[in-house]
Amino acid sequence: MELPTDPAENTPFRLDRPARQTVPFLFASPHSGRRYPASLLERSRLDAITLRRSEDAFVDELFAGAVGLGAPLLAALFPRAFLDVNRGMAELDVGMFDGAVGVPVDSPSPRVSAGLGVIPRIVRDGAEIYRGKLGRGEADARLAELYRPYHAALTALMAETQRRFGVAVLLDCHSMPSALSVPDIVLGDRYGASAAPALTARAEAAFVREGFSVARNTPYAGGHTTAQYGKVAAGCHALQIEINRALYLDEDKITKKPVFESLRARLTRAMETLTAIPLSQLGGPSQLPQAAE
Repeated sequence: MELPTDPAENTPFRLDRPARQTVPFLFASPHSGRRYPASLLERSRLDAITLRRSEDAFVDELFAGAVGLGAPLLAALFPRAFLDVNRGMAELDVGMFDGAVGVPVDSPSPRVSAGLGVIPRIVRDGAEIYRGKLGRGEADARLAELYRPYHAALTALMAETQRRFGVAVLLDCHSMPSALSVPDIVLGDRYGASAAPALTARAEAAFVREGFSVARNTPYAGGHTTAQYGKVAAGCHALQIEINRALYLDEDKITKKPVFESLRARLTRAMETLTAIPLSQLGGPSQLPQAAE
């Protein structure tokens, strides 16, 4: 399998906007990027398929219907194996580098120790990505060129949406390996800390209506993104959505199953139901403000 690499002109993300944002929702796909830097391919000890198993493959396409529902969609273009924006900047394994890094670093968390920090050391299957240590400036460069622009765009979208509607809802979209014996959908709201109960309940009902089995917060309660952007008391909500890859993906070949389009249609219908939630249930005004017109 050939991996797509950087084009001559590259940006860290793609932002698809509706002609007019009509709902207080925005969608993000942080792990579906598939532009693999040549530097990663040169230094990796892994084949293309193994590298891609860390991707939430095609999740950006699964949720493309969000734009037609009046919501923007932000999708990272770089791969998760290169940089994980669902981690804090300080979640860095300094042992990966051949010298001191130029950014503040937290004490190693269990995720960092396991090799799954903001710059991953391993892929999903536990295989080491790199043949040797990375240069000391590598962390600074990836954070400056990819991480900060992605989160700056997400922060701006949240602020813009809240100004327009009085509230803002981030749906952080992911996929999960089927080997975990998980249900079709896992909703993560950090046990109620990052999203209003009414929002999570409506999301669950919307997915169940489309025939999906749904669990909450197990095994995924939400990551850095939901913690960072889900401030319920301030009118900002963040809900993580995990989709079982067995529903749409050949996980060995990283290719779409024939049911991909029908699954996308089901997800779009569920999102249509979810985004129609009354603003009053999110702590906002009962009607859309004029600025949304």
